[in-house]
Amino acid sequence: MSVELRHLRALVAVADCGTFTDAAIELGVSQAAVSRSVAALESSLGVTLLRRTTRQVDPSPAGATVIARARRILAEVEDLRRAADETRSELRLGYAWSALGRHTTALQRTWARRHPSTRLLLIHSNTPSAGLAEGLADLAVVRRPLNDARFSLEPVATEARYVAMAADDAWARRRSVRLGDFTGRTVLVDARTGTTTPHLWPQDEGPAEFVDSHSMDTWLNVIAAGEAVGMTAEATVQQYPRPGIVYRPVRDAPPLPVWLAWWKGEAPPLTPALITLIRELYEGPRP
Repeated sequence: MSVELRHLRALVAVADCGTFTDAAIELGVSQAAVSRSVAALESSLGVTLLRRTTRQVDPSPAGATVIARARRILAEVEDLRRAADETRSELRLGYAWSALGRHTTALQRTWARRHPSTRLLLIHSNTPSAGLAEGLADLAVVRRPLNDARFSLEPVATEARYVAMAADDAWARRRSVRLGDFTGRTVLVDARTGTTTPHLWPQDEGPAEFVDSHSMDTWLNVIAAGEAVGMTAEATVQQYPRPGIVYRPVRDAPPLPVWLAWWKGEAPPLTPALITLIRELYEGPRP
């Protein structure tokens, strides 16, 4: 027979209350149920835990040790339950580079009004799954497909693509650029989480060089210095304005899909509500 939490609760209740009758009242069960639980625990452990007399119940030396440990186990279980309750009151939304750009603040404020008992916490994690695989997020905003059968994906929006350049770049005087304009340029990309790949251009017609960058700060610093240009999602334009950097739309680049991702079969209860809200924000009137 295995040790169960109800056995430990019964033992501690008897030790605290002094009698099986009072322990049963404390636990809201019958006296017989308390007696069976303590007997089952003694049988499982192979020791006598309580010495019973007609007037009182006292722990044996082994019982005193077991009771002390049972208290710690029950306290740990209660801490575990509280931790689980806290996660239910918090929804962690991961993102790799940009959250929802100009919609990010509206997302947080609208969510707080609609779901005041569940805090929406944005988590930045520059990994392919935007924190999902690492256990940092419950859901994630991703802009490149997760070719991983462990995750479910739901399309929620599309975004335009923009080029980022130094403020003194010749392109900064234009209203927009085309994919063909990148010929001969050095393009800074993030091979792990970025959305810009050589596949955007016909073979032998793309940029002269792709240089890998592993963080947003590095990406912005190199571009501001005029050492390269970058292509990014529309959300980056609003979320990362930077002195010395100008953004222009790439008017013939294909739209960039935006997905919401979560562990397959483990979608948080409010996932449909979050999908609905994100779609509302993207489909709303543009400024």
